[in-house]
Amino acid sequence: MTFPLRPALILLPLALAACGRSSTDQQDLNSLDAELTNGAVRDPALTSSLGGQIMVDPRLAQSSNTDAVRPPPRPDSGAVPPEGPLKADPVDPRTLKRAPTASNDCPECKSANGALTLGALAERQTTPDAGVCAQKIGYSAGWANRLPADLPLYPAARLTEAAGADRDGCRLRVVSFASAAPMQKMLDWYFTKATAAGYSAGHSTDGRQHVLGGVRGNDAYVVYVTARAGGGSDVDLVSNAGR
Repeated sequence: MTFPLRPALILLPLALAACGRSSTDQQDLNSLDAELTNGAVRDPALTSSLGGQIMVDPRLAQSSNTDAVRPPPRPDSGAVPPEGPLKADPVDPRTLKRAPTASNDCPECKSANGALTLGALAERQTTPDAGVCAQKIGYSAGWANRLPADLPLYPAARLTEAAGADRDGCRLRVVSFASAAPMQKMLDWYFTKATAAGYSAGHSTDGRQHVLGGVRGNDAYVVYVTARAGGGSDVDLVSNAGR
């Protein structure tokens, strides 16, 4: 059986040590303390060390205890880092045909509204296999390289997202990108490409978004173009004829 130590027994050695200190020793300590306090010590290095300010390297201070969990200095705004400037548009407008005048009846604009993902946008297309193939898509930037050869990504475009499906008869491609090309030039470029490849081409708008689309046999494409704030275009391209 153990018993707790009594406070008196613990303090006894300390008291004995204090009693064992001679008055002479105490006087010596008091004298040394006075010399230090009154600047009697003349060692320049010691005096400088005692009187100088403590120097702090701000770089080390900022990196100290880096693994500690700290509250953030301000609430997280959730802002996305700013994008860099778009690459200059390299397409010569003299090589393009003018897209037809847009119809103000734009059911494609209405169906695309509220499509938050590329899969949702693909599912709302009117081609017979759109709904089935949209359920099989996967997301990867590599799908942009597998667009139809006659309807590729616009030159110098900045890819935002890409998706596609290549099984069970599906050759679906859906890409989003931004370009420095103005909206009309973007429409003209895809109109020129599509008609040269034998596709039909219809153009409609709701006043904000423009849609260019057409078919070639069982192959179909739709290009959604909106003017980009600050200049340029934001584009969604859907095709069921990927390579």
